[in-house]
Amino acid sequence: MDGPALLGERAALAGLTRQGSTSVGGACRFVKTDDGYVALNLARPDDVASLPALVEADVNPDDWPSIAARLAVLSSAAVVERSVLLGLAASATGDVERPVSPSRQLFGGIPWKVSRRPLVIDMTSLWAGPLAGSLLALGGARVIKVEGKGRPDGARFGPAPFFDLLNHGKEMIEIDFDSVDGRDLLVSLMVKADLVIEGSRPRVMNRLNIDPIDVANGGTSWLSITAHGREGHDANRIGFGDDAAVAGGLVVPGEPPMFVADAVADPLTGLVAAAIAAEMLGADRTAVVETPLARVAAWASGPEARADVIELASGGWAAQLAEERVVVAPPRCRSMAGPAATIDADGALIRREFGAAAR
Repeated sequence: MDGPALLGERAALAGLTRQGSTSVGGACRFVKTDDGYVALNLARPDDVASLPALVEADVNPDDWPSIAARLAVLSSAAVVERSVLLGLAASATGDVERPVSPSRQLFGGIPWKVSRRPLVIDMTSLWAGPLAGSLLALGGARVIKVEGKGRPDGARFGPAPFFDLLNHGKEMIEIDFDSVDGRDLLVSLMVKADLVIEGSRPRVMNRLNIDPIDVANGGTSWLSITAHGREGHDANRIGFGDDAAVAGGLVVPGEPPMFVADAVADPLTGLVAAAIAAEMLGADRTAVVETPLARVAAWASGPEARADVIELASGGWAAQLAEERVVVAPPRCRSMAGPAATIDADGALIRREFGAAAR
């Protein structure tokens, strides 16, 4: 597997290019503050509507010059704190110190032995988790992708080839988490699985009355992929690949800074999570482990050779590394294996297989 090539697959499939201080996808931008810069991600329409509350002024949310002027007099910490309270994704550069490991074990469970063909329940969406699940499927695991009724993976609404790339080969089931039968079926899947990969904030599982520690004590390992971790002050803080990368220090320094690659914390975390999952499936005890996007980005941010200058010239990007000028390669993508299954395509079969245990 060509790891670095995976970082640009969405850009390659969607025809996206680097935009310097605006993210490749266009939703995240660096904003000037009183003491530096903050990456502010406005990925959803409601995020833009929240801008007047962010600057505490009655301004038109589409009047970016007015918004930017008010952000410029605030500290980076104040902008991030207000953003967190409003449910916006924002990070100051290097919020997270570089850890020794990209993952952290939260709990050690019971002795176990993995199935001959591991069963993985993939409850993730968008990029990082689905990439990890797809790599496990390529490695021979049986991967069942679970989507909530009325709450499908948001990547289904993006470029179809990208969703296909990350989800081909997975079995698909849609579960109504608001129903007793749906929750029972989900628990039944978890009981029979070797590993659950899950990408929601802790409050989501709390609402379903599912505790990862209980799952691990029942014989199933749990791998959590969140923006900023499951515990502490940032447990319910949202984040996406671009702003989480900035939190970990993965930025091109400058005035203003620039983004390293397309939502780079996402594919990095997907790669790391797949490797960690393989280790968990080979272990002799269950565990609860987390690989937050910001932590992975901080782990990947250095030490390494840094470019002296990164510039756009002659229609392409180039980096000056000591005495050598290196042209940045265009993004590329693996060949497509085929389309992903539709929502709940395998639901009937999975319900017959796992539903009895729930009843």
